[in-house]
Amino acid sequence: MAKKSSIGAILLVITAEFAMAQTDVTASKLTIAAESRTMIWNSTIVENGQMFVSAPRWTGSKGPQLALLDANHQPTPFPNVAWNAWARGKNPASAFVNINALHYERSGALFVVDTGSPTFGGDPIPHGAKIIRIDLKSRDVTRVYPLAPNVALPGSYVDDIRIHDDMAYLTDAGKPGLIILDLRTGEARRVINGMQSVTASARPIIVSGTIVMAPDGKPLKVHADPMELSPDGQYLYFAPLSGPWSRIETRWLDDPSANASDHVEPWADLPPVGGTAMAPNGDLYFTDLADNALKRRAPDGQIETIIRDRRLHWIDAPYLDSKGILWLPVPQLDRVDLFHAGTSKIVWPIQLFRLSI
Repeated sequence: MAKKSSIGAILLVITAEFAMAQTDVTASKLTIAAESRTMIWNSTIVENGQMFVSAPRWTGSKGPQLALLDANHQPTPFPNVAWNAWARGKNPASAFVNINALHYERSGALFVVDTGSPTFGGDPIPHGAKIIRIDLKSRDVTRVYPLAPNVALPGSYVDDIRIHDDMAYLTDAGKPGLIILDLRTGEARRVINGMQSVTASARPIIVSGTIVMAPDGKPLKVHADPMELSPDGQYLYFAPLSGPWSRIETRWLDDPSANASDHVEPWADLPPVGGTAMAPNGDLYFTDLADNALKRRAPDGQIETIIRDRRLHWIDAPYLDSKGILWLPVPQLDRVDLFHAGTSKIVWPIQLFRLSI
């Protein structure tokens, strides 16, 4: 028995050393692209030599809601100061209330998701929830898509956006459901409301071995959150943060007369993720919160760990640029004061990493 135990111990050591070596080799390709001691970046877009970052207001970030980093990685308000100057009592229709996501379209437009609620779990304020389209060449806001009260409901947290042709698809992490936005007409509607496929399960969100607790002291639950489009735009994949994932053909979402709920089907049982990025070949890159890791799911369902590193504590929204670089913002969202009775556990600086794949 003792001999077997010793052999087992030796094998464990060898296995651990091999795993560490693999992590070290991969980690050597991970480089710090930018850092901040004031802003908690949860989303980034890096294209054409420009680096954009944003941070939800409720994280306690100090600085512009949406920033363009200069050559010294210092944030400058984008597209201008006025759009970043909202305060209570000011018009929320023409300023950022609370940005949660950024999305870049190859046409050169940046789409900004404004939840419209300055507090975590709060109701969107009137005229606050909206999608903003910014032309990156001219720096002009070319269109604002208000989300009406019957779309951004009390308790809604409009989370993320993906676009195919003239249709935009959004997740609602507060009131479980999807939002469909016609970019031509500006009309928006809700689908798949309250279904299991968009509702947080009992599976806990675990980061570094600890269950993330909401301000009310209960395990945090986040409804429809991550989503991706298949490269051909035929399918939308989506899930609550805790998983599992479902899919639906976009034709059922695009047709207002269709009952989208009848066409949802299971897709993949992934663990709780911070964010995802879909490659042109259909590979899904996702951040495994419990494992401090970036992983890849191939179209055949095979999953591979790309990198595991303690510095990758809650990667929130990876971005895959046109050159095959993955940008990994690490906002440490579970460490903000909101989830710790007013005492921040953030380990500064907040870092943005880059990884060539």
